[in-house]
Amino acid sequence: MKKVLLSALVIASVVSCSPGTKIIKSWQEPGATVTQSGAYKALVIAMVKDESSRRVIEDQLVKRLNGKAVASYSIISAEVLKAANEESLNQQLMQGQFTHILLMRLGDVEKETSYVPGTTTGFYGGYGRYYGYGSSFYSTPGYYTTDKNYFVETAVYAVNPNKLIWTGTTKTINPSKMDKTVNDIADVVSEKMKKDGFLK
Repeated sequence: MKKVLLSALVIASVVSCSPGTKIIKSWQEPGATVTQSGAYKALVIAMVKDESSRRVIEDQLVKRLNGKAVASYSIISAEVLKAANEESLNQQLMQGQFTHILLMRLGDVEKETSYVPGTTTGFYGGYGRYYGYGSSFYSTPGYYTTDKNYFVETAVYAVNPNKLIWTGTTKTINPSKMDKTVNDIADVVSEKMKKDGFLK
């Protein structure tokens, strides 16, 4: 069985993942596994428009790669990244002697509206007119609530040969802080990789 030498998103201990983030789908190359041993060097790229967000995300992911990863913002400018020049990327990979790439990008944002039914409490049976008069004091009307669902794609590529070896999509409901959201996504992704036998 082929060994893919990339320690992607490994956590030191069992982590309790946020209920607001879950993985909804994933794929891995058949037979591919990931080990912590061996020589590898990963380039971490966050595909986001905002440069400050890019730096936060890449720094958080690099921390999880045991010192064998480099944040792309340190070697690739925002302009070059936005241009999506594959030749330029290949040059950086060769010069930096990278063996793997970890990409993360926001795939979609969807709004989901749900109806929360109201509740009614009070005295039932008899004295109908009196109860009817005061029922408003015991009733809570229903209401609509809207959630924002963020779908983030994480992909791991081997450089030589150049091919996708793992990808997964997570769903996060109403994220508040970027640092926490990135950590939650990384935790969920690494847990899935371990469960499927991709991480050893």
